[in-house]
Amino acid sequence: MKSVQIFDSTLRDGAQGENVNFSVEDKLNVMRALDDFGIDFIEAGNPASNPKDLEFFKRAEECPPKRAKLVAFGSTRRKNISCEEDANLCTLAETNAEYVSVFGKSWDMHAAEIINTTLEENLCMISDTIKYLTGKGKKVFFDAEHFFDGCKANPDYALKTLKAAEKAGAVAVVLCDTNGGCFPDEIAEITQKAVEAVNIPIGIHCHNDTDCAVANSIAAVKAGASQVQGTVTGIGERCGNTNLSCVIANLQLKLGIQCVPKESETKLTRLARYISEVCNMKLTGSMPYVGKSAFAHKGGMHADGVRKNSRSFEHISPEAVGNKRNILLSEVAGRSAILHRINEIDPTLTKDSPETKAIIDLLKDMEFKGYQYEAAEASFELLVKKYLGKIENFFEISYFKIIGEKAGELQNPSSAIVKVAVNGKTEIAADEGDGPVNAIDKALRQALTVFYPSVADVHLTDYKVRVIDGSAATAANVRVLIESTDGNDIWTTVGASTDVINASVTALIDSMEYKLMKDNSHKNS
Repeated sequence: MKSVQIFDSTLRDGAQGENVNFSVEDKLNVMRALDDFGIDFIEAGNPASNPKDLEFFKRAEECPPKRAKLVAFGSTRRKNISCEEDANLCTLAETNAEYVSVFGKSWDMHAAEIINTTLEENLCMISDTIKYLTGKGKKVFFDAEHFFDGCKANPDYALKTLKAAEKAGAVAVVLCDTNGGCFPDEIAEITQKAVEAVNIPIGIHCHNDTDCAVANSIAAVKAGASQVQGTVTGIGERCGNTNLSCVIANLQLKLGIQCVPKESETKLTRLARYISEVCNMKLTGSMPYVGKSAFAHKGGMHADGVRKNSRSFEHISPEAVGNKRNILLSEVAGRSAILHRINEIDPTLTKDSPETKAIIDLLKDMEFKGYQYEAAEASFELLVKKYLGKIENFFEISYFKIIGEKAGELQNPSSAIVKVAVNGKTEIAADEGDGPVNAIDKALRQALTVFYPSVADVHLTDYKVRVIDGSAATAANVRVLIESTDGNDIWTTVGASTDVINASVTALIDSMEYKLMKDNSHKNS
């Protein structure tokens, strides 16, 4: 079986994405997760660029990855000086990483106009740097920056940069679509030229500025590349990097090309969600393979077809990547879709069971009150299980109060007090937040954590409010949807009321109950 190495740059290139900021501890946690999953190379940062990355490499030496190889990142030496005079290069040479990745210019325009040097000096910068680092015992990847643009403009020179890296001792050369402007046919054609020009492995590093990074990476592999670089969830500068979640699934499940250990395939969704959690970013629901909506079905015919034969509307089984199917409940879902969801909770019920009719009637009644369960699958599961008596009463809120004050132009934080009861014992907690919902969420979790420590892992990732009947003005019903995560799973709950705070609290209660129900099922399985 053909194999391809996976080179993850979440901690380096991904960290250049907007609003992404890793602490040293975050980077260590991501490193462990990538290592456990079976990633080959983890590019962890530039130790010469900031103290945080330098500290990371020191900490990683104490507890190195078990399988993956750590890679330090840097650039070729500066023009017209020796490698020994380049402080950044010296720091890179002294790092404890066995592998280093250095980028250099392969586009003649960049060499002449951006770093203002001659084409010959640029080749020397590449060659000298790699010789220097290999002399220090490092294994060097050469990132041929702007290679595809360079090859379009001056193919002879672009290929010379690869040959210079090969001759100097690089273990592989990586072709970079740095501007992210190429299409798959261009990537395939140019990659083939590079494969024919050198006798060392070729890697591919694409950016997603035309939304083609995954397709471009696959095209490069088909043309002979044996390493794919990217980030697990596609984060990175501008429009991001190649989404490795998609690449891994496409190569391994679709093309039969080995990327990660076979047992890691079903861990792909969990890895992507964990990385998003550490990045403090919401994983896009429509992201292929790992997104919450990747296997969601709403139309009645689609839902019925999937129920009869999943291949009718799913290209793979969601379980193959650790995801799950979601039949959305709505006015277009149909009775069979509702019954299917009920059967997931109680397989013994049929369309003629009195409980089935009662649940459907209950669902209609709740929708009349403003509830909608299309996206709030967790609230629907709780609703059905409570009706069937299949869930215990984890807690009750005896009392809650929210205080918000504003003096002139100053907006003080909202405060919340919550009193909860669990098995006859009570706990009162208070907290502040950025707004009343944040305050009540924090106070509720603080109180429940006394009884259920795992609740501390839960936090909101999305909050939506919709006015259901605008004609009623301030007396209108509102619907609140809350998306929550514990770092492993994502779920959505709903609340409805004429009071937005009450609707929010209802959705929050469902969120906490769902987490506790989930924990219980794991204990009993």
